[in-house]
Amino acid sequence: MPFPDLVHPALDLYESAVDLPGDFAAFWGSTLTEARQAGGAVEIAPAQTTLKLIEVFDVTFPGFGGHPVKGWLVLPKQREGRLPLLAQYVGYGGGRGFPHELLHWAASGFAYFRMDTRGQGSGWSTGATPDPIGSTSQIPGVMTKGILNRDDYYYRRLFTDGVRAIDALIGQDFVDPDRVAVCGGSQGGGIALAVAGIDARVKAVMPDVPFLCDFPRAVRVAGRDPYGEIVRFLAQHRDKKDDVFETLRYFDGVNFARQSRAAALFSVALMDDICPPSTVYGAFKAFSGTDKTIVDYEFNNHEGGGPFQDRQQMTWLSERFGV
Repeated sequence: MPFPDLVHPALDLYESAVDLPGDFAAFWGSTLTEARQAGGAVEIAPAQTTLKLIEVFDVTFPGFGGHPVKGWLVLPKQREGRLPLLAQYVGYGGGRGFPHELLHWAASGFAYFRMDTRGQGSGWSTGATPDPIGSTSQIPGVMTKGILNRDDYYYRRLFTDGVRAIDALIGQDFVDPDRVAVCGGSQGGGIALAVAGIDARVKAVMPDVPFLCDFPRAVRVAGRDPYGEIVRFLAQHRDKKDDVFETLRYFDGVNFARQSRAAALFSVALMDDICPPSTVYGAFKAFSGTDKTIVDYEFNNHEGGGPFQDRQQMTWLSERFGV
C-alpha cells in the first residue's frame, strides 16, 4: 500500500498548528477538583485466577463524577519494598479484558494496572464500566458524544478517570509514588498523553501510535475511523464546525504534550491510516520534556511495533526507574 501521509524528511519538519487555549490548565484543574470532591471508595479485591507467580486484584475506583470505574491490578507475588507503578489505558472500543492477557510488566517487577474504559469494551475486548452520562445527538461511537460543549464531551470524563486511577493507587503501600508511568496504544496512547499532561506525578509516558492528537489535521487526513465519526457529524451539522474544533482544543494530545515534563517514549507507524503519522509527530514535536524519543515503524499500519515496541518500553522504563 502507498504511504498515506507525510514521510521523512517532510515528516521531520511538520509542526502542528493546534493552539493552546489560555484557560487550558484552569479547565483541567477545575475538572479534577470537581472529580475529587465527588469522593467515592477505592475497592481492591483478590481476583480468582489460575496464576501462581502473579497476584491479581479486581479494582474499583471513583472516576469522573465519583462514577465507579474498574481495572485490573497485577503484582509480582514475590516482591520487596515499593514497586514502580505502570498504568495502561486501552484502545478505542476495548475494555480491560482479562487479567492474564498482559503479564510482562508484573513479571518485570512493576505494579501494573490496566484501566477499563467507560462505555466501551465490546469492540475487541471486554469491559465492565458503564458511562452513566448521556449527551446531545451524536454519530455512533464516542468521538462526538457531547462534542458541542467541552464540559459535556466524553473525553473529559475518560481523561479524568485516567488521573483518578493514579489517585487511587499512588497511596497504596506497594507503590513507589516517585516512580509512576503511564502507557497505551492508539486511544490508550492519547489517554496516557492527557494524564501525563495533567498530572505532574507521572514521571514517564509511553504513547504508542497515539490517537486523539492534532485533531484538525487528523480529521482531514485519516483514512479510517474513528476520526471519520467527526467527519460524518460535521457533514450533517454543517454549521457546527467552529464549535467542534473549539471543544477539541481542550482534548488534543498536542496540547497535553506541551504541558508535560515527564520522560517520553513515543512510537509511530508510517503506514498508519487510522492515526496519521504526522499527527503523532505533531504531539512529539510539541512535547516539552527534554528526555523524549520516538521510534518509527516504517512498514507497519496501526498495529505499530507490537512486541518489538513492548521490548523497547521495558528496557527504556527499567533504565529510568532502576528496575
